[in-house]
Amino acid sequence: MILKKHLILAIFPIITGTLLFAEGEQQFIQLGNFYLESGEIIKDCRIGYRTFGQLNENKSNIILYPTWFGGTSEHLGNLIGPGKLVDSSRFYVIAVDAIGNGVSSSPSNSKRQAGEKFPFFTIRDMARTQHYLLTEALGVDHVYGIIGGSMGSFQAFEWLVMYPDFMDKAVAYVCTPQFTSYDLLLLSFELELIGAAQSAQMAEKTIQRLGNILTELFARTPDYRVKNTPRSEFDEFMEKYDKEASAVYTSDDKAGQLRAMQSHDIFVHFDGSIEKAAEAIRADVLIIVSETDQIVNPQPAIDFAKVLDCELVVLKNNCGHLAIGCEMDRCIDIINQFFKKQ
Repeated sequence: MILKKHLILAIFPIITGTLLFAEGEQQFIQLGNFYLESGEIIKDCRIGYRTFGQLNENKSNIILYPTWFGGTSEHLGNLIGPGKLVDSSRFYVIAVDAIGNGVSSSPSNSKRQAGEKFPFFTIRDMARTQHYLLTEALGVDHVYGIIGGSMGSFQAFEWLVMYPDFMDKAVAYVCTPQFTSYDLLLLSFELELIGAAQSAQMAEKTIQRLGNILTELFARTPDYRVKNTPRSEFDEFMEKYDKEASAVYTSDDKAGQLRAMQSHDIFVHFDGSIEKAAEAIRADVLIIVSETDQIVNPQPAIDFAKVLDCELVVLKNNCGHLAIGCEMDRCIDIINQFFKKQ
């Protein structure tokens, strides 16, 4: 077994008392040595998570919410609550920190595999750690739904094909089941930027600054930036990048998650067949994409939605990858209506 049974039994009484924790409090599950798909091992692996809302008597109101690229379960907490993207007055939401985000096991916090010693992991590995968290630690063998945005949606897609009977519903937003060449070009550039900067022995603060500026450049459309940042305020706009380097989410962490995303492709498990992948999915699916997304091209998700014959929403604002935030009220209504449908 990947997880030693005696370890699971040792931690089980502690974790099953999770409802005793304050809502939204950071919690951890220790996985011991976790074997990755590559055959490598994350030593002393731990996964962070937070819970929101109340679990009902038959455990039928659970929503799993994985984190986006560089995001944490604390960040997800801003989207969870009454009147928010996921309604915690109705659902028991388990927000999980993905491998490499600086909270769960990552190059920045691993004592035995720090920095470049940290092994290569995949989006699929992220989903597998979450499956162990739910089944082995929390005693959950089925959830009502899963929701994820950006890299969180990649994890949701993996869940759909890896554990098709585990959930009733799934929401994937600003999402893709498979990256396009344009997406891969951006990921490759970000990785090469980090590698070149580290080889040149640039300060971590500088590397993070360059990465953050690059993300800002592609996260919104040119139209959005021109309309929302007057030229006269540009210097002030750039000042937000003059900050100390994060010790939690480092350039090594970012590189690890970038490599994981590079290999994201759920169709590869079905001989490249979009039809076979769709046939494997049993949950009801809602896909939300941004027509102007410059980080995650929307076309593969649109094509997959047609094959799945599932609900598809195409946002047509100028906010690019962050389109959900620009139509938050509409998206809250769409997602909550989807989760209400039986």
